[in-house]
Amino acid sequence: MTILCEPATAPHDLISNLGGDVRSVDDLDAALRALNHDPAEDLVVVGPHADAGDALRFAAELRLERPATGLILVREHVDVALLTEALRAGVREVVAAGDTVALVAACERSRTLSGRVRVNDEPEPVHQGKIVTVFAAKGGCGKTTIAINLAAALSASDGIRVCLVDLDLSFGDVAISVQLDPVRTISDALPMAGHLDTTGAVSLLTSYRPGLDLLLAPVTPGDAEKIPAALVGELLTVLRGMFDFVVVDTPAQFSEHVLTAMDVSDHHVLLTTPDTPALKNLRITLDMLDLLSYSRDIRSVVLNRSDSKVGLSSGDVERVVRSAINGHVPSSRNVPISINKGVPIVIATPTHPVSQAITRLAHERLLSRPVAARSKAFARRGAGRRS
Repeated sequence: MTILCEPATAPHDLISNLGGDVRSVDDLDAALRALNHDPAEDLVVVGPHADAGDALRFAAELRLERPATGLILVREHVDVALLTEALRAGVREVVAAGDTVALVAACERSRTLSGRVRVNDEPEPVHQGKIVTVFAAKGGCGKTTIAINLAAALSASDGIRVCLVDLDLSFGDVAISVQLDPVRTISDALPMAGHLDTTGAVSLLTSYRPGLDLLLAPVTPGDAEKIPAALVGELLTVLRGMFDFVVVDTPAQFSEHVLTAMDVSDHHVLLTTPDTPALKNLRITLDMLDLLSYSRDIRSVVLNRSDSKVGLSSGDVERVVRSAINGHVPSSRNVPISINKGVPIVIATPTHPVSQAITRLAHERLLSRPVAARSKAFARRGAGRRS
């Protein structure tokens, strides 16, 4: 049942718009009594005639006392200031009065989110998932494709929960690669900076398939510059407590956001292809990671398109980069075909050589490996860089 909060003197078109079982109450005090009477209730819709300030205060209290219960605010006029205040207070969504389709969709999303919050709030042993950052210093190495398929391969294991984070804030391609239209992105975390919790993090996620959720990059120009590196660290810390693996797709540069992800990562997947510019950039990357005191035990060097006939063998690659190659992913025209279809190749064709190579990487380098301890030099370097 949905609780609709709207004065008795106001028109009640919302009841017919909401559909299903709707319990109408005159004010927020009555809404609170209704919630106390039914602990399983998970949705409150506050109509346009209710006071906005009272509704936001109610939402803030509801978020603390009953995080699984969502509040949707219906307003005659919706502006950026109201949206910001509403998100900060914990309102799930703000919908314009009269937009029936948007209201019904918002209610469905809120109920889905409430179910996921309940699952995450169930008592269970405290655990810390592994954060895996996928990085290539040169664009065009197939980094996003590897990150998506690696996340999908990890989530294919029974009971493993995975979150894929698109940290390429300006030009992220995760959403389009799996043909999703983002409703919420990482930029929606801005009002929660400094006090982000599990409930807030869950509200940012886009479900892709059982066991795999996505945190997508911003889609509005200019939003990337608004996201501080500290918020990235906060997000990853919260997500680590919610998932068994958090796979981070990154831009091809050592930005503060990327270094923040690497700081909290349990494993670095470093990608290259068998061509001179990519190998040169990988060599620089390895030198940089050594300079910053990241442990070599937590890195895997992966050669993508490893069977390309370009005159360089795996031995030649290892000599150039002065590092062992931990994974070989062959080239195949089926990979871009899978991208164009929006289905990762490990899901579309699990027996394909590319799928088998990525799955083997997941099992041998991630699922079977304990979290490596960070060195004291690493800890001092991370603290010093941010002082």
